[in-house]
Amino acid sequence: MSVHIDITGLRREDIAVVPSPLAELGMALHALSESGHHPGLQGWATGVTARLEPDLADRMCEADFLWRTTFSDLFLPAAGIPGGTTLPGATLAEDLDLLDKLSDEQFVDAALEFTCALAYDSHGPDALADPQVRRRAVDLAASRGPQQARFTARLLDDPPSVRAWLRRFLEDCDEAFFAEAWSRLRHQLAADARHKTDLLRHKGLGAALASASSALTLDEAAGRLTVDKLAEGRTVTADGGLLLVPTSLGWPHLLVLHRYRWQPVLHYPISSPELAAPPSVEQLTLRMTALSHPVRMRICRHLARSAYTTGELAQVHGMSAPEISRHLSVLKKAGLITTRRRGRYVLHQLDVTVVARLGSDFLEGILR
Repeated sequence: MSVHIDITGLRREDIAVVPSPLAELGMALHALSESGHHPGLQGWATGVTARLEPDLADRMCEADFLWRTTFSDLFLPAAGIPGGTTLPGATLAEDLDLLDKLSDEQFVDAALEFTCALAYDSHGPDALADPQVRRRAVDLAASRGPQQARFTARLLDDPPSVRAWLRRFLEDCDEAFFAEAWSRLRHQLAADARHKTDLLRHKGLGAALASASSALTLDEAAGRLTVDKLAEGRTVTADGGLLLVPTSLGWPHLLVLHRYRWQPVLHYPISSPELAAPPSVEQLTLRMTALSHPVRMRICRHLARSAYTTGELAQVHGMSAPEISRHLSVLKKAGLITTRRRGRYVLHQLDVTVVARLGSDFLEGILR
């Protein structure tokens, strides 16, 4: 399962690495709503929440599904401007002006993403024009709760008022907490953007992508960029460009905007030196599957304590050496054990560090 971007014909000058204050504000709202996704930000989130005015806190809950359960494309409005070459604004006000330039249909479609009511990476009818799509959106919103139902009804009945409400809310968030955060974060984001741009200019797109995330793979011969995610989707750069937007607050999320007729965007977290490169989704699946077998779990119990030969494990478990070898092969393919030779014997041992990371790797994989 992956997201594929067809970049056939994409020129280097059509690729841009640019921070977005609105996208970072969206990530800040997500971190405040889902602090469990971002353990490193819990101190900051607690401090911000403690000093929020009650009215703003209430409004933050009113449409939090735009940034809690999904990261709405409304936070990357530059991608929706026709032409596929518009860059995010240098300031939040400029980004909000880009949001205002989206048509009502674009705004509603992006805001309704949480209902899964519309085709995301292909053309389909819009909820403002098609009564059937409208009914489905309302029904799906209602199934998610009264708050979502009320918001969806307002959105479909009067898009301009919801747009004005959202802009005012985001401006109030900027005044309450985000302007202070952005004054610190923007320098780090700008430095990362310059670094990726230099890599792009001197070493090519592959090097820039590798620096952004190990989950990004470029196949230059096929003209395809693949994002390793537990999701499926595809889009094309066509006559537009490719936009890379760094985030300081976003780890572990690697987001891909692949909405139909929008410019493709990779919204990637700035890597942290203390974080090991996460395994691919395929490797994570191999590890979880390998450990799900009761015999292999018992083998791991021994290998966690000491190194053993195949023969020793066969004797301990009352199994044949070929049977033990097959289980060891599965564990080794998953990267869970190491082997070393001692004379004519081969010793196997559990890689405790890899196993200890499985919980965080699993969380990173499903949230990526």
